[in-house]
Amino acid sequence: MKKIKVMVNGIPGNMAVIVAQHAMIDPRFELIPYSLTGPEILDSEYIVDTLSFRLIQPVHREQVIAEIAEKHGSFVSVDYTHPSAANRNAMFYCKHRLPFVMGTTGGNRKLLEETVSMSSISAVIAPNMAKQIVGFQAMMEWVADTFPDLFNGYKLELRESHQKGKADTSGTAKAMIQHFNRLGIPFHEKDIQKERDPEKQRTEWGIPEKYLEGHAWHTYRLISDDKTVQFVFSHNVNGRNVYARGTLDAVFFLSERIEEGKKGKAYTMIDVLQGKS
Repeated sequence: MKKIKVMVNGIPGNMAVIVAQHAMIDPRFELIPYSLTGPEILDSEYIVDTLSFRLIQPVHREQVIAEIAEKHGSFVSVDYTHPSAANRNAMFYCKHRLPFVMGTTGGNRKLLEETVSMSSISAVIAPNMAKQIVGFQAMMEWVADTFPDLFNGYKLELRESHQKGKADTSGTAKAMIQHFNRLGIPFHEKDIQKERDPEKQRTEWGIPEKYLEGHAWHTYRLISDDKTVQFVFSHNVNGRNVYARGTLDAVFFLSERIEEGKKGKAYTMIDVLQGKS
């Protein structure tokens, strides 16, 4: 089987490094030893296990990307950079005809999709790369489609906890709000209870010490107006491995779509789960 060439952008960020580590041991992929990084990163090199990556700051990427393409040919980019760079990076990928998987949250998601749809490439764009959580979201979407206003009169409490370094509100939590709204519950992004304090995460949430720097705990509590009925949905992720595995499955899916000649299409992780072209 021909290996899929992958360039993981965002190193030395935690998620980018973990994706690179998983790609190293996955026989489906061949890593390109370069990574686009932020202007605040002063190092020019970063070693992941046994592989040295050349780090490319924004000021140099126009020149270097041409060198990479000439040397390595076609490849898929994986983006785990900063949320503030999501839209700029998408425009860069589209400009240089680089199909990509956008794991970075934040940015203008509608504009991300529009940028891809007007380009000559395709991409996978998703706020969550964990396939099992995406499946849970799909279940909630089905309920909202099939039984709209099912929870009319209920109140929603939404709590999410992530590592201190996460810059934005959980994209998964924001996506779930839409389903609960259609189920008859008025709720806004500003109402999300967001926790980033490690001490509170340890003592009040009970998150294990070793995962304080990498976790995603969500609880959705639905309470009837007379407080006699509650429904509670939770998904708690310790570490980042589940996202890395999902990301690489998305890369494989996108590679298949490229082979089919698909262009200008922004896929979701639901498409990845369904194998939908």
